[in-house]
Amino acid sequence: MTNAEMTTVELQREYQTDVQTGLTATLVAERQQKSGRNELIEEKPPTLVAKVWRHLSDVASLVLLFAVVLSTYLAITTGGGWTKPIVIGSILVINVVIGMYQENSAEKSLAALKKMNVHEVTVIRDGQSQVIDAADLVVGDVVVLEGGNQVPADGRLVKATDLRVDEAVLTGESEPVKKTAEPVVQVAELGDRENEVFSGTGIAQGTGTMVVTAIGMATELGSIAGMLNRTKSRMTPLQKRLNKLSLRLTTVAIAGGLLIFFLSVFHQGEPLADALMIGVSLAVAAVPETLPIIVTISLSHGVGVMAKQNAIMRRVDAVETIGGVNVIASDKTGTLTQNQMTVTRYWTPQMQQAGVVKSQQDDPAATALMRYMGLATNATSESVDGERVEVGDSTELAIVRWLAKFGQSRAEWEATYPRIAEDPFNSNKKTMATLHEMPTGQFLLIVKGAIDRLPVTVSPTEIAQMYTIHDDFAQNALRVLAVGYRVFDSRPTAPISDIQSDLTFAGIIGMIDPPRESAIAAVKQAEEAGIKTVMITGDHLQTAKAIAEQIGIFKAGDAVMTGAELRQLSDTELTDQISQISVYARVSPEDKIRIVNAWQANGATVAMTGDGVNDAPALKAADVGVAMGITGTEVSKNASDMVLTDDNFETIVAAVATGRTVYQNILKAVEFLIGVNFAQLFLMIFAVSIGWGAPLIAEQLLLINVLADGIPGFYLSREPGEPLTMKRPPISRNSSIFTDGLGYRVALRATTFIVLTLGIYSIGRFGLTSGSALVGTTMLFVVLAIGSMIDIYPIKSRGRLTLTSIKGNQALNIGVVLAGVLVLAVALIPGLQHLFELVALSPIQWLIVAVAVFIPSGVLELAKRHHSQVGPKPFSRET
Repeated sequence: MTNAEMTTVELQREYQTDVQTGLTATLVAERQQKSGRNELIEEKPPTLVAKVWRHLSDVASLVLLFAVVLSTYLAITTGGGWTKPIVIGSILVINVVIGMYQENSAEKSLAALKKMNVHEVTVIRDGQSQVIDAADLVVGDVVVLEGGNQVPADGRLVKATDLRVDEAVLTGESEPVKKTAEPVVQVAELGDRENEVFSGTGIAQGTGTMVVTAIGMATELGSIAGMLNRTKSRMTPLQKRLNKLSLRLTTVAIAGGLLIFFLSVFHQGEPLADALMIGVSLAVAAVPETLPIIVTISLSHGVGVMAKQNAIMRRVDAVETIGGVNVIASDKTGTLTQNQMTVTRYWTPQMQQAGVVKSQQDDPAATALMRYMGLATNATSESVDGERVEVGDSTELAIVRWLAKFGQSRAEWEATYPRIAEDPFNSNKKTMATLHEMPTGQFLLIVKGAIDRLPVTVSPTEIAQMYTIHDDFAQNALRVLAVGYRVFDSRPTAPISDIQSDLTFAGIIGMIDPPRESAIAAVKQAEEAGIKTVMITGDHLQTAKAIAEQIGIFKAGDAVMTGAELRQLSDTELTDQISQISVYARVSPEDKIRIVNAWQANGATVAMTGDGVNDAPALKAADVGVAMGITGTEVSKNASDMVLTDDNFETIVAAVATGRTVYQNILKAVEFLIGVNFAQLFLMIFAVSIGWGAPLIAEQLLLINVLADGIPGFYLSREPGEPLTMKRPPISRNSSIFTDGLGYRVALRATTFIVLTLGIYSIGRFGLTSGSALVGTTMLFVVLAIGSMIDIYPIKSRGRLTLTSIKGNQALNIGVVLAGVLVLAVALIPGLQHLFELVALSPIQWLIVAVAVFIPSGVLELAKRHHSQVGPKPFSRET
């Protein structure tokens, strides 16, 4: 027998307690010794060393770390100078510092869960009422609950007086749940457990007494905490792609380094130290040192843009991930809907068919219906210091807003029809009644509530009509409320509870939390962008389905599923069916994680929204967890990657567009840097292989990679999105970084620079007049640095290069000019020339350089125009 099914006597026997006197001090001490304190166990956060290592453990950083160690060793043993280890080490330190600064690495989800546990509670022990620390509770304790309290542990109610509990933190639904102390049949859905209360929830109204049945990690809240401990975020698509790219570059570098080392030592007879230095230079050439910084800056710029769009990014790398999302699993209440119950339909016996609430309403019967509903309402809506303050049940607030929409108010009606008695609502009779004095001296009784509980006097025909309209409202997921009245010539002497009979039926209203208009447009925009939106809610199935259909989430042929039905499916069955299901209702935290995992098993990149504690594990499991900033709990926010400050679904879609732009700009940075790096690799390998030696030293390569390419590359993050960004499907999670034509463009650029640099070096080394290795190196250095800077312009826009596109990013133009000045300063100023082993060039050599620097841009622009006519379109999806 479950706790829910036990009588009070059986419950006392099961937990060896007494609801009148509580536990004894001896039993409390024994149980505390056995079960511990009523606290949540928190996962240990990573140490500082672990955080630093995480930023150093990618392949590119490991290569640079090796280069630092090797160059430091050579500087110590051979006196080769400290320029290399200092410069390369500085790049590593900058990467780590920026990465750690940008991300919120501290995990605060469980800390926020612990804060939700109240500090003091009222218990009955040894026959006395006591106030104790909630952490000292044990199973079997008898706890007294009152309005405004927070439930300190899971428990079974043994007393409940008009008790309603706000379980939104666990179920996601803001409507308080009516509770009873009577035995009931155990149900799976937490939101339907009528005689149980749960840790972390709040007492909305009424009083109650419970027997503690679970504490700490054994509670429903503890179960969520355990899932947070076990749930790990998976690597982002960008991280996977960049790691693969770095691994490829490193493989080439290692192979080339070994080849050069053996050629230098055994073929050319170079000293071991010199051969190792060439290896260091090759490592520097292989690794795009500034790519991690450029990626971080691009992501950080996206963070700033999204913040202006009401999306706060808690994890910087999620900026790119949101751009690749192809499934958005959204909560219903407050995100897709307005989180505000609204009267949308009404009907009176004088009407042939139900009316729709519009901006104008002249129907006298409807006005009378509004009057009856307003008078039998306790909710209030007032303006306080310029802000609207609403107090009351969501259903009654809907009535108050309905009145206000047509310039009426409860206060105005009560001034004319003062209330003299009230019979409050309770869950047993499902009605409330008020008695009013009328201006005529008569007395008006109004009874409001469930249509089947109103004692109205109507004919069979009228009853049939009433229920036809009622059922029509209910099938459209409307919450239905009916009202009847009776007029007395003199004030009734009997209590108000005894005069509720022979009522005249006044009509019914239908209410719903309506969808946001912006959400309808945003769901459509997401669909055009290849993104499927699904609804996951704790609400009832018919309500969820009706809202989903209005918004455009649910379409003909789609499936809907409850949490109970979902739990009947194996993981394999769910994975197979997941793409057909658009709406999930009455789901648990475990269900939400299964839904996310099933989509991910199908290769999807999933964004999951939520605002309650129950959403936190799924938010963490999703590729992008999206928490609500207004209605969301601290737990959900700390488990998320993105927080919406306006709780609006439209903001998610806007963030997707920004994320796609960020990813496009990162691809442009990869194209900009990798093409030159490949060229440097093959240039070095070819030159050493044919006996020329290394044409560039490590310091020169660092200047090109960090200054010439790095500074302009920083400003690629500010490029606007390409046209039609949100009209194309997202890039597949498993696609290579070289899809969308990137591989073709990188290969073309690398080939262009390989041919150009070999030609320029040959001209300088074996020159027409005064050639030498140093002249060849100097010409090569300038062409490689300036040429790669200039061709950022055909890279930054996938469209044809125009004056408008050139002027469109002023920060980039400034960066190019700054980098160009620095490169020319190194090539022209004697002191810098000597430091970086360069020499002065003659006018003819400068003329050759001046022409050569524009060749890569010309080749790329011509290829772009040809490719747009005969090849795949830029940013088309290639699988």
